[in-house]
Amino acid sequence: MLREFRLDDEVAVHRYGSDEEVTRYLTWGPNSPTDTTAYLKRVARESAREPRTTFTLAVTTLGDELIGVASFTTTDTQSTGELAYVLARDQWGHGYATEVARRLIVFGFDELGLRRITATCHPDNFASARVLEKAGMHFEKTTRDHLRVRGGWRVFAVVASDEGAIHSD
Repeated sequence: MLREFRLDDEVAVHRYGSDEEVTRYLTWGPNSPTDTTAYLKRVARESAREPRTTFTLAVTTLGDELIGVASFTTTDTQSTGELAYVLARDQWGHGYATEVARRLIVFGFDELGLRRITATCHPDNFASARVLEKAGMHFEKTTRDHLRVRGGWRVFAVVASDEGAIHSD
């Protein structure tokens, strides 16, 4: 369901990255073909850095069809990370985003040893807010000075000590 991006992913990445409906609540897009190429080159550079602080991964179906992107970034030296996801429009409502968010939370806590994980979404993106809640995150605040693009943002977080925080056992 999550894997590294490959060179042959460009068409699928451009399909969701150029969709106005998919990108309407994001800080980027809709992307041109040049934007998509530059994005995949940046992802390849980031994944080669050591130590790795950004994990940008392809979201795929069980049949390896690329349907979106998931990212996880360690944001500071205080054991904090931030997750994000984008899915192709025809994949909305199938539970993929919730599963991706849950997997990223487990990764952040169990593999990276983080204490706090955050995510942001646009105040009008109720579907994404619901995904974050179903994944175990809690609404913290609405802010205007974080990601000040296309309006304010809602901030969600989960900490390792939260009741019900997701861990693999």
